[in-house]
Amino acid sequence: MRFGIFIYDGVEPIDLATFGVLSMARRIRPDIEICTLAPAAGAVRLSNGLVVMADHALGTAPRQDVIVVTGGPGWVDESRRPQTLAALRRRASDTLLVSVCTGGMILGASGVLDGKRATTKREVVPPEVPPIQRMRELHPLIDVCEASLVDEDRVITGGGVSLCIDAMLHLLKRLYGAEVADETARILEYQRAWSANLEQFPPLRAAS
Repeated sequence: MRFGIFIYDGVEPIDLATFGVLSMARRIRPDIEICTLAPAAGAVRLSNGLVVMADHALGTAPRQDVIVVTGGPGWVDESRRPQTLAALRRRASDTLLVSVCTGGMILGASGVLDGKRATTKREVVPPEVPPIQRMRELHPLIDVCEASLVDEDRVITGGGVSLCIDAMLHLLKRLYGAEVADETARILEYQRAWSANLEQFPPLRAAS
């Protein structure tokens, strides 16, 4: 299965944990393939100045089974890039879209969350406005939820910052089963944190 991690200038480096979780899971499921996507292939400067090389441009990349949209301060500019929004709308027809943190704001701007429940980052440094509040204000067609993760079948939105790890574990559980997700959490030494988050800040799932 092919996973594309979408990055852009201004992504928060911790959101690269999405790549890291999948990398660890590949020790259990070697069939996992991971690449990086961006508005254009090549160098992408993250929010702290770290430079990451993107394998493919989002608009012309090979088909992926899953595209993960990361978050960070650059979401504001990226949510206004017509090429990115159009590419995500095109991909939504045959690709499972997943956002983490403020990546949900980019999905929101693309329109793929309209009529669906969704979540995004909640905690900020005052006086910054929480992104989850901005999602409600900017995208009234989205049913914005306070949750660690919202799984609406063809699109998944994860909460803020470290919850990107939980989102990837949820994704692994959905695609490969509980055993793979649990074993990945164990080798990440994250099983206690994941268990606590599931109990104290549970995800929302589509009705079966």
